[in-house]
Amino acid sequence: MNKLALSVLAATILASLNGAAVAAGQQTVDQISRFTLNYTVNDNHAALHGIDCAKLGADWASCNKATITLVNNGEAVTDKSWTIYFHSIRRILQVENDQFKVSHIMGDLHKLEPTDKFTGFPAGQRVDIPIINEYWQLFITDILPRWYVTADHATPKIIANTDTEDLTQFVTPLGEQWKRIPDDKNILMTAQTRFDKNSDLHVLDNRLLRGQIIPTPLQLDIHPQDVDLRKGVQLQPGALAMPAQQAIESRFALFGVKTDGSYPIRSEISPGAFSGKEAVSGAYQLHIGNKEAVITGYDQAGVFYGLQSLLSLIPAHGAPVIATLDAKDAPRFAYRGIHLDVGRNFHSKAAVLRLLDQMAAYKLNKFHFHLSDDEGWRLEIPGLPELTEVGAKRCHDLTEKTCLLPQLGSGPDSDNNGSGYFTRADYIEILKYAGARQIEVIPEIDMPAHARAAIIAMEARYDRLNQQGKTQQAEQYRLLEPGDTSNTTGVQYYNRTGYLNPCLPASSRFVDKVIGEIQQMHKEAGVPLNTWHFGGDEAKNIYLGTGYTDRAHPEAGKGVIDQSQQDKPWAKSPSCQRMVNEGKVADVDHLSSYFGIEVSKLVKAHGITAMQAWQDGLKDAKDASTFGTDHVNVNFWDTLYWGGFDTANDWANKGFRVVVSSPDYLYLDFPNEVNPQESGYYWGTRFSDERKIFAFAPDNLPQNAETSVDRDGNAFTAKADKPWPGAYGLSAQLWSEVVRTDKQMEYMIYPRLISVAERAWHRAGWEQDYQTGREYKGGESHFVDVASLNKEWERFANLMGQRELAKLEKAGIQYRIPVPGARIVNGQLKANSSLPGTPIEYSLDGGQSWQRYNANMRTDATGNILLRSTSQQGQRVSRETVVAK
Repeated sequence: MNKLALSVLAATILASLNGAAVAAGQQTVDQISRFTLNYTVNDNHAALHGIDCAKLGADWASCNKATITLVNNGEAVTDKSWTIYFHSIRRILQVENDQFKVSHIMGDLHKLEPTDKFTGFPAGQRVDIPIINEYWQLFITDILPRWYVTADHATPKIIANTDTEDLTQFVTPLGEQWKRIPDDKNILMTAQTRFDKNSDLHVLDNRLLRGQIIPTPLQLDIHPQDVDLRKGVQLQPGALAMPAQQAIESRFALFGVKTDGSYPIRSEISPGAFSGKEAVSGAYQLHIGNKEAVITGYDQAGVFYGLQSLLSLIPAHGAPVIATLDAKDAPRFAYRGIHLDVGRNFHSKAAVLRLLDQMAAYKLNKFHFHLSDDEGWRLEIPGLPELTEVGAKRCHDLTEKTCLLPQLGSGPDSDNNGSGYFTRADYIEILKYAGARQIEVIPEIDMPAHARAAIIAMEARYDRLNQQGKTQQAEQYRLLEPGDTSNTTGVQYYNRTGYLNPCLPASSRFVDKVIGEIQQMHKEAGVPLNTWHFGGDEAKNIYLGTGYTDRAHPEAGKGVIDQSQQDKPWAKSPSCQRMVNEGKVADVDHLSSYFGIEVSKLVKAHGITAMQAWQDGLKDAKDASTFGTDHVNVNFWDTLYWGGFDTANDWANKGFRVVVSSPDYLYLDFPNEVNPQESGYYWGTRFSDERKIFAFAPDNLPQNAETSVDRDGNAFTAKADKPWPGAYGLSAQLWSEVVRTDKQMEYMIYPRLISVAERAWHRAGWEQDYQTGREYKGGESHFVDVASLNKEWERFANLMGQRELAKLEKAGIQYRIPVPGARIVNGQLKANSSLPGTPIEYSLDGGQSWQRYNANMRTDATGNILLRSTSQQGQRVSRETVVAK
């Protein structure tokens, strides 16, 4: 046989062997994907039970014990050439089964592999893999879905029972593991404790709610007569532009009221009709009489809001009969907003449009659109296709040449909300839709930290052009510096690839390109780009293992990891070192603020009048005048009980317009209640419900010490030591790390959004004027009229429970239905709701059948009773709760 023949034969044999190996690997992957996986949190206070968490490297010497269990219901697996990838927001400090090891990949992505001691997965048996994690795991959403298995050249497959948004399919109920520390004074929400919490609320007679408008107007006079709108209304043209008119018409149509009917609604714009604090954009006067309604607006926004107030009176179901009344109203803050993160997980255009509808209904006027982050870039930019081709997609490509690494429960595939983006046409449609509803869209492209999606995408662009010999073009938007060897770990456990290099000319060119393209979209939509959000948050490394969910990092500097093993971002960047040596910036710590100032100049050059940023991105700037734009807005997001009320004053006194975004009250990604079955992060507080948000005093931050507690349920003291020029606005935030679907997004936002709107629009009588030197002590009500607050809340809660939830349902919103409270009193079931008027059902047979609860009827309790609340039309139900006899 000649050499050629031998070569062909060898190649054939090698191909056959490789093919057999691939087939064997795929078989192993297929087998393991059919395993049943279970995750159990065993001990959230491991440091108290014999584990030296500090020695393992845990920040604050805090760690928890958990167990991963794999059950093989099929044939034995002895192959060692497999890897299970999984998502964990907690660092895994130790594996306590020597047959397995866990390695961190990037962000929250980890891999579980066999060691040399691996003996296999026996047929029909379970294998337990005890692990130790940093910090604690208190809510079910701390554990992420879509664990997947792969092998060399095999197609990855998700372990089947983890491919779900119902985390109870593979996570053992946390049970007693709900306390962050043993002395946690938070109250676990059960049927009984909810009942006690709601005990001061009663279902109010509809007559007491007649004529009530949400948000609450400045002045309201309700008259005895009613107006029947069953024959429709006649919207007379003139004051509103056609898109705004159509938005109002669609709201009338939602409630079944024709807009070519017989009841006239006249409107006019007359700034001269307003004076003093009422002479502001959005102010209106509303007269609803027997024969017509008249709306006078300070401007077009005022006319729009006057119409929304009239619409607020129309019930979602039943006859559209409304009270006659007169109202005078004006917004409390110029900035009334909500922030939506679509970078961590994507949310659809339909969900965004539904959000804009609800913002308009409740008079919110700023949509802060967080379009980029480490985990995803979500907007098409002409000329930079890699931003969406690579940066908007997550998949199992460890080289990241075609997509980003899987993160946050997205698994190996791109068919979920880990991937996705808005086309240019989508964004223009959103702009037009928002503009018609008097809402300004504020796009945020986060930088210089949280920029990994853009950086990896631009690396893909660099590789493509470089391979084509277009070296100069390849360097044009490259955001990493090859010579930067900084060993940096960011807040979400990304390395230096998460930090856009502010010292590179390419970074400024990239920012300029993106601003210009987005500005062009605004121009085509006929909606000016007035505010650019720079981002700027968390441009630092984590140094000490500070946890993934602790966005504010108050504990930084108190851990045990050797700081010398970590570099600050850009510490070893030649370009940045050159800038420091040349005196352009004091040191690398100041680079984030320096870059913010440089970006503000680009923003100004594009004719944009305001720049906005998270407070930490601008912390080293002397004052607002340092920036290029006419105005600089700062999202203030310090927690109050850690002294945030004091730093808010500092920002305002430096000339920044402070948008109060306090996480302990306004982060809608935090749980609704203290119960492990709820969703969300909780680094700033263990819960924020509608009542807590309603009681928030945004323009006198120290006051909140009297009406709330800290993260561990303890009272705190707040003293106003500095002058307070006043807040520019209020914003609620929804971060999407564990909010993967549109349904989850709406569960977290609604109905809390209504309380946000109330506080953004209306200053309540129980809110105290800010006074320098006044001290507020938690647990004591020296200054706040709590009785007045509770009375106002009862009215507002009834409006939500009896009226507004039905409107959300009518609009197709998947809002959270409050879990009922219940007790057995003298052998009888007693139940209530945090939003009175919400229907409650009970079951005496373990959920086989359900009956409507009626407080006026006797319900004998002969054993454990299941309860749930329903939507107004009964099509959706809350989580079930049990009350024992």
